[in-house]
Amino acid sequence: MTGILAALVALGALGATAPDTQAAGYKVVIVVGPVGSATSEYRDGARRLAAQARNYGASVYEIYSPYATWSKVRTVAAGANVLIYLGHGNGWPSPYAPFSTTSKDGMGLNATSGSGNSNTKYYGEYYMAKLGLAPNAVVMLNRLCYASGNSEWGASNPTRSTAIKRVDNYGYGFLRSGAKAVFASGITGMGYVLKGLFTGSKAMTIKQLFWTDPNRTGSYKFGFTSVRTPGASAQMDPYKPSRYYRSVIGWLGVTVGDWRAG
Repeated sequence: MTGILAALVALGALGATAPDTQAAGYKVVIVVGPVGSATSEYRDGARRLAAQARNYGASVYEIYSPYATWSKVRTVAAGANVLIYLGHGNGWPSPYAPFSTTSKDGMGLNATSGSGNSNTKYYGEYYMAKLGLAPNAVVMLNRLCYASGNSEWGASNPTRSTAIKRVDNYGYGFLRSGAKAVFASGITGMGYVLKGLFTGSKAMTIKQLFWTDPNRTGSYKFGFTSVRTPGASAQMDPYKPSRYYRSVIGWLGVTVGDWRAG
């Protein structure tokens, strides 16, 4: 399974084109949290995304476990046009009650710097709202549990209503921080998002960008209006019933041109 996931992540990063000189002003921040023995694999996926963004001319900042502490992430992420996170997810609803804004629906980061890849501390939506992202920023959440509506590996599949709540909740803190869209992919790569932002038509909307993913299915797609974030809406693309591994939430009418304008 690990090899298959790595191949899918790599597939999503393909398609880089020649740098756009205007992209030099864009800030891309990539964070990899501690995921035990799988951390090196997650870093490899992050480096592919970093190389893709640099190929477009963006300024890329990489923060990887075992040095991905909250203080470092918050400092570096300020003003980011794109924030990418790969690591553990701790969403809600989940088996791990109670709900807490300080630990749910954010990032799993290093509790202390330089102390290995298993010292995880979860920073929830309360902290994500303090990131201070750039206007019209885009967030990409890759290979997390919960963020796209999915469950943890080996757990029972969620109901549709539970999956919707997970996507709505996971987007909340990031949208409060200034992001206009939060993309999530639990299994497959997300290079298509970078490709669309840097090389797509200025008129392309976030919703249209979501459907450029080469791993899209569309067979069971649906949308919903956010309860947590007034004015926001979402698209979900389960590849079969109860298999929720692709989503986007935010202001889906925002265009690539809006993102480039900052």
